[in-house]
Amino acid sequence: MKTILANIVPEETRIAVLDEAGELESVEYERSSQAHLVGNIYRGKVQNVLPGMQAAFVDIGAEKNAFLYIGDGLPPEAKAAGAQYPKQKIHVGQVLPVQITKDAVGSKGPRATLHISLPGRLLVLVPTASYIGLSRRLADAAERERLHGLAAKLLPEGMGLIVRTAAAGASEKRLSAEVQGLVQLWQGIMARFRLKGQKRSSLLYRDADLLIRVVRDSLTEDVGKMVIDNAEAYGRASELARALMPELAERVQLYEERQPLFQAYQVEQELEKLGARQVELISGGFLVIDKTEALTVIDVNTGKYVGQSNLADTVYQANLEAAAEIMKQIRLRDLGGIIICDFIDMETEAQKESLLQRLRELAEKDRTKMSIVDITSLGLVEITRKKSRANLESLIYAECPICHGCGRVESPETVSIRISRDIRRMERKSHAEAGYELEVHPHVAEELQQNQILMNLSAEFGLDLKVTARPEMHPESYSIMQQS
Repeated sequence: MKTILANIVPEETRIAVLDEAGELESVEYERSSQAHLVGNIYRGKVQNVLPGMQAAFVDIGAEKNAFLYIGDGLPPEAKAAGAQYPKQKIHVGQVLPVQITKDAVGSKGPRATLHISLPGRLLVLVPTASYIGLSRRLADAAERERLHGLAAKLLPEGMGLIVRTAAAGASEKRLSAEVQGLVQLWQGIMARFRLKGQKRSSLLYRDADLLIRVVRDSLTEDVGKMVIDNAEAYGRASELARALMPELAERVQLYEERQPLFQAYQVEQELEKLGARQVELISGGFLVIDKTEALTVIDVNTGKYVGQSNLADTVYQANLEAAAEIMKQIRLRDLGGIIICDFIDMETEAQKESLLQRLRELAEKDRTKMSIVDITSLGLVEITRKKSRANLESLIYAECPICHGCGRVESPETVSIRISRDIRRMERKSHAEAGYELEVHPHVAEELQQNQILMNLSAEFGLDLKVTARPEMHPESYSIMQQS
């Protein structure tokens, strides 16, 4: 059975999920200094309408206005269920209840929607659209039919319900109680929205913090235990578990050992590897993961893996192993948007189709919506994955002050040649009788000496050139001063 680990300090909450074999399956971070907005509902005021883009910018009282796509259609499952949603015309100054679906990223503000949803343990209430949806993880046909019938019976007028995976086996009484609780919550939100005299944008509903969301959404029958290393957090989690799922409450445990929780379960070592560009495979192959503004690229390499039979089988087996590791890395790093995987070229269509099928099977295990698009003749597989919160990389790492995020700086030779050009330019204007003093990075100082650039300049202009190495200088920076 799975194990959930919760490492909590005042500044940060970390949640790790281990699979049945004890391997790290997923990890989530939440920091008190970086409030997440996803799931929050605001009283928003329309600041600007962009008719050509069917969009608007909405003031939610945060640092940046939220982007609201007015043409945002209902989810595919809602359309399939025949959901009805009244179209709205938006105008500047209009006040609307909006829900955040994506956190602010870089210079972009958060993304908002008018299609509000309120999650519970067993059900999700959709107050603004009338339909019934069922989790795709509910595989049993008879149970799906039973739950659909109960949802239809309990469906509030003019609203929708989505039946979650955790509802499997739940009684009508439990479902009814949750529906009533969610409806009351929505009524309270709308009462705050309609408060007279309220003119400013404001927060109407804050989604639960990471620990509570995990208890609500992830503490299921296939979880053997949830271990928490903070007494206060353990109390909150236990109380919620007893209220929502008393049969599982005893699986919430307090960790009181001296050794840090993540070290005891060998999670800390795994987390340290997540920032690496290269990921080693057991067979001897490796992956190279590069992230750009538009997409993430993952390259598969055979490395030391030479196989046991023939080239075609070697390539196929290497790709299968890489597929499993790619899907694991996507989950652990919480990669989103477009992901391009460059697999090793395979000879037969059967092998390509088998690889795609394997990827689709692995994608089913991901809680975040993912789509395996297709494979090209060059072995490129396009994957799309929903992105809502800031991923692990953007949370843990800051842009490099040296390369400014591009991953490269000018070579010492390039900087040395730039210095020589600058000195030649300066000499054409006026000759420095006493010569020049250069302050450069140590690598550049070494390059200036080895490539005889100083000797060439001295011979060409009759200059005395003094070089001072400054370790604290940026590798691309330098200063040229006339000696006095």
